[in-house]
Amino acid sequence: MDFTINWKGKMAFGGITPSGHEFIMDADPQVGGENGGQRPTELLLQAVAGCTGMDIISILHKMRLEPSSFQMDVTGVRAEEHPKRFTAITIHYAFDGDLPEDKVTRAIQLSKDRYCSVSHSLNAEISVSYSINGVKGEKSI
Repeated sequence: MDFTINWKGKMAFGGITPSGHEFIMDADPQVGGENGGQRPTELLLQAVAGCTGMDIISILHKMRLEPSSFQMDVTGVRAEEHPKRFTAITIHYAFDGDLPEDKVTRAIQLSKDRYCSVSHSLNAEISVSYSINGVKGEKSI
C-alpha cells in the first residue's frame, strides 16, 4: 500500500488514499492547527472500529445473520508521557435483531483474535463487550 500525504500549511496534512478517497488531518488550534480535519489518533481509533466492525458483519452474513442495527462505542486511553500511545482500547458492540449470542460472540472473537489487521498492528490492550437488543452479553470474549 502506497500513497502520498501533502502538507497543507500550519499543522494540516492531506492526501488521497489508494482507494481514491480524499482525507484531511489537522491539529487543535492550541498546538498550531486550525481544526480543519480529524486528528491522526481519531483516525486510528476509527480504523480499529471500522476494521473489526466490517469483520463482524462479514462473519455474521456468512452465518446468515443480519442485525437490524449495529453500533460500536469506542474508548481509547493514552499514555501520559510521549509518545502518548494508546495503552488500552475498549470497544462495546451493541447489536439489535434476532441474533443468537453464541454466533455474535464467535464473530467478535474471530475479529479480535484472528482477522482485524488494524488492531493487530497496535501495541495496546484491546478489550471488548457486547449487548444484543439492549441486554448486556454474558459470554467472556
